[in-house]
Amino acid sequence: MRSAYPFSAIVGQDEMKLALLIAAADPGIGGVMVFGDRGTGKSTAVRALAALLPPLQAVRGCMFHCDPRADAGVCSADCGAPARAEREIETLSTPVVDLPLGATEDRVVGALDLERALARGEKRFEPGLLARAHRGFLYIDEVNLLEDHLVDLLLDVAASGENVVEREGLSVRHPARFVLIGSGNPEEGELRPQLLDRFGLSVEVKTPTVLADRIEVVRRRDAFDRAPAAFTATWAEADAVIGERIVSARARLGAVEVPDDVLEAGSRLCMAIGADGLRGELTIMRAARSVAALDGADAVSVSDIRRIAAMALRHRLRRNPLDEAGSTVRIERAMSELFGE
Repeated sequence: MRSAYPFSAIVGQDEMKLALLIAAADPGIGGVMVFGDRGTGKSTAVRALAALLPPLQAVRGCMFHCDPRADAGVCSADCGAPARAEREIETLSTPVVDLPLGATEDRVVGALDLERALARGEKRFEPGLLARAHRGFLYIDEVNLLEDHLVDLLLDVAASGENVVEREGLSVRHPARFVLIGSGNPEEGELRPQLLDRFGLSVEVKTPTVLADRIEVVRRRDAFDRAPAAFTATWAEADAVIGERIVSARARLGAVEVPDDVLEAGSRLCMAIGADGLRGELTIMRAARSVAALDGADAVSVSDIRRIAAMALRHRLRRNPLDEAGSTVRIERAMSELFGE
């Protein structure tokens, strides 16, 4: 099996990489929406990040690869694993599942075999993409072209961490905790604002405009295509540092404090830009805490808010017909007025 492109070898796209690191440190952040041109490394970055994460301990034979500790009360007879006393543990890599645009609802959530249930009285469940993505990443390219009811379903499951399939009086419930990564080109259609708002972070990626960066991207990609193992080995140490940073951030995340003045700064910023609801403030708090944990800090600072404000808020702004500036410019302008240069 071919190895993933090294995360540390990706040239530029710093905001996208930071957003993915935040989501890896705190999977409950609500997913990441990536807007930008094709061929800018979106899917490459997701797979590269997944390769950095520590292997998963799972119940052998479980169709949902449940965590033997966290999912102990959920992983039931429906999962296909042996009886609890006979279960063994296996090690798996972090799953990265692609959701194609033409996928049916049954393929996404899973399907119950009604004919078998009626004929034999047996409940048989065919797991869908959500089951495969449990404890990993679900990646949707061109999410803005996906049917709205499927996007709504995905966001609901991502928020609840559980998938429930009900057909003709039969039901199956299984854990489905994953980081939802969506990507799309705004020129090909916009995502409904009420759905876009439910993504935790939104980032913008662009084709490099600096000649040296474009040359370096081509040079590194060519080197990887010609000799994947050698290229990966060259970046192994840098990738290992990032992987350790994620593991450390996960361990310390719950202990990172958010001082009152930082909470006030986040709320003031949301009020200044006219963000609807409180989802923006909650995301700012979680994303800033995740950044602080990644940096090894004990508490969140206003500088952490400045780093993540645009990705946490740009997709929550109401359009102002009197202001032609983009959402990122409006957020940066508000931060300058509130916090200084």
